[in-house]
Amino acid sequence: MLKGRLGLERVQIAHADRHGLMYLDRGVLTVVDGCLHFNSGGGALPAGDYQLPHQTLSALLIGPGTSLSHDVLRILARHGTSLVAVGTDATRLYTAPALGPDRSDLARAQARAWADDKQRIAIARKMYARRLGEVLPHTAIEVLRGIEGARVKESYKLLAQSFGLSWKRRDYSRSNPDAADLANQAINHAATAVRSAAGVAVAALSALPQLGFIHEDSDQSFVLDIADLYRESVTLRLAFAAAKRMEQGADDTVDRLVRQSAAREFRRIGLVPKMIDDIKSLFGVKDDGTDHADHS
Repeated sequence: MLKGRLGLERVQIAHADRHGLMYLDRGVLTVVDGCLHFNSGGGALPAGDYQLPHQTLSALLIGPGTSLSHDVLRILARHGTSLVAVGTDATRLYTAPALGPDRSDLARAQARAWADDKQRIAIARKMYARRLGEVLPHTAIEVLRGIEGARVKESYKLLAQSFGLSWKRRDYSRSNPDAADLANQAINHAATAVRSAAGVAVAALSALPQLGFIHEDSDQSFVLDIADLYRESVTLRLAFAAAKRMEQGADDTVDRLVRQSAAREFRRIGLVPKMIDDIKSLFGVKDDGTDHADHS
């Protein structure tokens, strides 16, 4: 099926070329004659044997039901390809070894922006503009957070109404996340899935997860920043749709329902590649490694 010495003339495996990502599940990944081979049992790829173009990949996303040989790790390390263990279609992030691309341009641009007070607030304002649909004139992060908080409360209410759900308030207990009502439980699970996708995007670019521009305290602050870009458009819509199906008697748990819905939606919209583009755009880093950022 794959012609050419390395199988690169007709690669019939779906992946986003500009982002260099490939998702594999339910199969065995090995090395044959110095090349990666994946024997699929019929998961994301139809059953069969595939030769992978590892020279063009920045990250392999390894989903459930996948095993691999030690030789695979050797090949990936040699070519600077990350191996990221994920849940179905990146709805969970389990581990991402630090084998990122052999470029530091994006991490350096992120660190420069984070360390400079003016650039740091400029990046935060860009994130808020993306979410709120307008560039706010304020330059104090506390004010921006307050405006965002008020608007998010309203978006919860309006989106819940659009799905025919009653809504009181956002209610989350870290010690007992399943104690809340169905809608809040669904939001918890949807937020976990979207945060996992953001973690994959950050890992694939070797960005610095600790250096957030809106979130500050978490060691995943930047991951949370990126996930929040999709709170209204993805997280809440997934959550409220699942909560409505549960109300209508869906024969499943809210966790499983949200995860399955998230996997389908992530595939449909290409969420991880979108997040990768978002991160590059924030810092003005182009695919050629040059930095054209202007955060003034």
